[in-house]
Amino acid sequence: MDYGQEAIVQHRASRGKVSIAPKMKVETLEDLSIAYTPGVASVCMAIAEDKSESYQLTNRANTVAVITDGSAVLGLGNIGPEAAMPVMEGKSILFKNLAGVDAIPICLDTQDNDTIIRTVRALAPSFGGINLEDIAAPRCFEIEDALQDLGIPVFHDDQHGTAIAVLAAVINSLNVTGRRIEDTKFVFSGAGAGGIASTKLLLDYGAQNITLVDSTGIIQRDRTNLTPVKTSMLDTTNRDNLSGSLSDALDGADVFIGLSVAEAVTPEMVSSMARDAIVFAMANPIPEIMPSSARDAGARVVGTGRSDFPNQINNSLVFPGVFRGALDAHATRVSTKMKLAAAEALAELVKEPTAENVIPWSLDREVPQAVAQATAKGWRDENPD
Repeated sequence: MDYGQEAIVQHRASRGKVSIAPKMKVETLEDLSIAYTPGVASVCMAIAEDKSESYQLTNRANTVAVITDGSAVLGLGNIGPEAAMPVMEGKSILFKNLAGVDAIPICLDTQDNDTIIRTVRALAPSFGGINLEDIAAPRCFEIEDALQDLGIPVFHDDQHGTAIAVLAAVINSLNVTGRRIEDTKFVFSGAGAGGIASTKLLLDYGAQNITLVDSTGIIQRDRTNLTPVKTSMLDTTNRDNLSGSLSDALDGADVFIGLSVAEAVTPEMVSSMARDAIVFAMANPIPEIMPSSARDAGARVVGTGRSDFPNQINNSLVFPGVFRGALDAHATRVSTKMKLAAAEALAELVKEPTAENVIPWSLDREVPQAVAQATAKGWRDENPD
């Protein structure tokens, strides 16, 4: 099947993927008087007197905004807000279908950080959480950081959804290959939102040897063209101050994590890695190296971002459950403890990991429930009162 052509046919027929459905019936004059005027005035005044009532008297407690500026959409790049809408609608139906969360797609016609920050702040009273999506690095870091005081969870999925899924797959892959995380040499291709966040979460979990590589080469202390975010990562990565290319970084590495571009890795690079190497080539739609080539070159565990290969490492495993758990726990943010708990819960769903099965299937109905419970528990453990 030509999925692209069929997608256009179905999207045109349905005019998109989401709609709004009422939760109260409005069939009689009495119904209208309760749902709208005059009865609704009492509801408004109850919230005016106590804003927290908005979580009980409206759908706010179950509503998330999926917000983008269209600057870094999938593998498509800076395609703008209108073209980003199909992806935001897609995330919205996954929120609803997998976790029962009502999600509203919002595509902003600006790529100015201050404007986006002000806009999200202005929208916040309508929502129980904010899912930032497809905002280019390094701007995404500044935007998310500036919104952590909103009092509701603000979660950039390209950063933390990716990181949680990667960590879950790493946990089980290390088990399959008999490695300890503190002894494992990791190499990332791609130092954008997903690469930086995944690196940080791996470090939080116990990793001690990570090297980041961007389009120019290994991120190391003698480079003069680094962004502030990349420079800050040198405090905890590339402990030997390696220099050179991705090929140099992969020599003797245990794990490759690709969040970059198609065909960035050759079979020779994989052959230079350690025995029973782990290769996560997650560029979409074409991975850094095709799974068959990676396995032929000696990789033991291979994962991609695609659903037509084993071990799909995908954000859809994460964001529905994380927001379900955060909303249920009335969390005001998504903490590191919550992310680690979500990753561990995701990994534990694979009862007997094998090289072909280190992470659950994206549409496994147990996934959002398990991730939600772990995320909520992570918050409650940190905030017992």
